[in-house]
Amino acid sequence: MHKLSKTRPKNSLMGLNIVIIGASRGIGFQVVRHLTVQNHNLFCVSRNIVALTNLRKECARMKSGNEFEIMELDISALNYGDQVLHNAVIEQFQRVDVILNNAGLLINKKFGEFSREEASQIFDTNFFSAAAVIQQLLPLMGGETTSHIVNIGSMGGFQGSSKFAGLSYYSASKAALACLSECLAEEFKEKNIKVNCLALGAAQTEMLEEAFPGIKAPLKAEEIAEFIGQFMVSGHRFFNGKTLPVSVSTP
Repeated sequence: MHKLSKTRPKNSLMGLNIVIIGASRGIGFQVVRHLTVQNHNLFCVSRNIVALTNLRKECARMKSGNEFEIMELDISALNYGDQVLHNAVIEQFQRVDVILNNAGLLINKKFGEFSREEASQIFDTNFFSAAAVIQQLLPLMGGETTSHIVNIGSMGGFQGSSKFAGLSYYSASKAALACLSECLAEEFKEKNIKVNCLALGAAQTEMLEEAFPGIKAPLKAEEIAEFIGQFMVSGHRFFNGKTLPVSVSTP
């Protein structure tokens, strides 16, 4: 199921055109708040339309002058070859400068207790949906102006990092996303599209609290979101095809 909600007709846009996947809570929510005051044009996607609507109202109170679109979409069900996201975005933006693949699913459970369905849900959300987003929006990126794809990984999926019991499928899905980022950076060089992956450590988000009740992370969501927002806009000037650890601690 998907639903697009418009704010106002398309006009002459200022700032970058940025698509944020997983914008309704946690780090994605805070990234949107950070970028909206910089007058970038945002297309925010989540399956939680109520939270997206509240986010849009909050950002409107910041008196930003950017375009702000929201779309209800369960990206875990996004099929390869579909054009639903592509068609919705191109209706508003003629090109996409930045994609943030931030949607994530974390299930904390012993490996032997996982069902095939649960394992598939994790990979569908954390890996296959991110790939589908990139595939659909690829025709709107690159060319004369550089575009930047930022995938949100995890220190759990970073090679050589400390691993934690209960996070086998989550960490494996994030490792796959990191490898995909590195592969696509090479493949997209001639298209003038840069691709990087940020392997995040622990930040105080709803997802972390649901998986690890009572945990206190060293960073707040808004703190890490500020870094991510800056990296989305300028990180491609310094990095391409990199999986970068962004962590002062891991759970």
